[in-house]
Amino acid sequence: MSRAAVRDDDKDYMDAPREKCIEEADDGQNSRYPMSPAEKAMTRRILLKLDFRILPVLALLFLCSFLDRTNVGNAKVYKLETTIHVTDHQYDTGLAVYYATYIASELPSNLVLKKVSPRIWLPFLTVVWGIITMCLGFVQNYAGFVSVRAILGVAEGGLLPGMVLYLSGMYTRGEMALRIGLFYTSASLSGAFGGLLARGLVELNGKGGLEGWRWIFIIEGLFTVVVGALSYFLLPNSIDVAKFLTQEERVYARQRLIADNPSGSVDHQVEQFQWSEVIRGLLDLSTWLSACAYFGILAGLYSFGLFLPTIITGLGYTANDAQLWSVIPYAVATVITVAVSVLSDRLKIRGVIMLFTLLPAIVGYAVIANIHNNQVKYGMTFLMATGLYASVPCVLVWNSNNSAGHYKRATTSALQLAVANCGGFVATFIYPKAQGPQYHKGHTVLMSLLVGSWFLVLFNVLYIAKGNRDKASGKHGQYAGYGDDRDPHFKKVL
Repeated sequence: MSRAAVRDDDKDYMDAPREKCIEEADDGQNSRYPMSPAEKAMTRRILLKLDFRILPVLALLFLCSFLDRTNVGNAKVYKLETTIHVTDHQYDTGLAVYYATYIASELPSNLVLKKVSPRIWLPFLTVVWGIITMCLGFVQNYAGFVSVRAILGVAEGGLLPGMVLYLSGMYTRGEMALRIGLFYTSASLSGAFGGLLARGLVELNGKGGLEGWRWIFIIEGLFTVVVGALSYFLLPNSIDVAKFLTQEERVYARQRLIADNPSGSVDHQVEQFQWSEVIRGLLDLSTWLSACAYFGILAGLYSFGLFLPTIITGLGYTANDAQLWSVIPYAVATVITVAVSVLSDRLKIRGVIMLFTLLPAIVGYAVIANIHNNQVKYGMTFLMATGLYASVPCVLVWNSNNSAGHYKRATTSALQLAVANCGGFVATFIYPKAQGPQYHKGHTVLMSLLVGSWFLVLFNVLYIAKGNRDKASGKHGQYAGYGDDRDPHFKKVL
């Protein structure tokens, strides 16, 4: 059996020399000495179990999240505005209020995640927002619509930063992009699945005296409640209590995480809360660069999900046909996102990959804003969806990879998403009906934001590269042994 696997208890390997741990980090790809066949087999077995027991649950949770935040776009196609007597601007305000409360809840949620435990907190949030989504099916006026959307944002805000933080305690840095890519593709699948589901649910029009669009919220919310309740029984709190792993596998899995940390210890198991770590996260320049880049990406991604059916109807399709035609760009984006995530993990680079994935989205928005051929416009939605979705796993995992210390990582993960989700405000107001079907202004605004994102990513790559060179030259020697991202042994990912 492998060197790590034969150790009988945690203390033996937690006291192992830091240099040895660093040499054995990840899966051997970056090690000075290759792992033995037994160690490689153990790693593959652990990853396979984690992937099949954790990722499907997170993917379902995130699918529900994205489904419940974008189903309002499908409901709009089926006369939501007319039924509850709201104007186009009031509808946009309802969307914007959601993002305001969503953003405000992200950092507090991440800071309490460890105390409450992921197994309780993530399912709890899911069940709550599922119930709130069902309530959207019963709103009667503008006040009710805005109020329920605001409460929905509070419940949903903690999920994604919580999942990123949760995964960082299960996988090494070099394994994160693929895993986030896999569960994030559920967001693109939600676009495909949401369109098909909405098309079917509106056939319930008149049942129980309710309009078809109301059934979209009721059924999808109920589905979310069920998924949230089941996830409580499926998610382990940490690698140490994962019942689907043997004791031997848990020991070795813990050593892998230790090896991935420069101090030779797993920070989130022993670290006490300190406000200084929160402040350090809030002042991290790299986090702000990636967060602002992500802002442009999410502005495009959210508007794409909310308004793609409207854009397609503007091309001359009926409401039902729009739901069906919206499926295909999401499906293509799913495949490309997974492929990009695999490449990113294999090469262990994030920002450099994004410099390429953002280009198709920029081209797509530039073309669709300035041409009038319906077929070409529809073709551009493939470039837009592919470029946007394929960029997200890289930017999400990039920040997590480069933050060490549990509470700093919790802060930077939430901060990045809080800043980025402000893109939702942009998304809700740049596609008014008056601009249809061309939407020149809206597409141009998003193209400009994505160009800005491209340059911010470039600046961040250069900034991180300089930091790595400084560490190699000994400029940060005073932080040796700190066990966080300031440690000279902690090389950040480009």
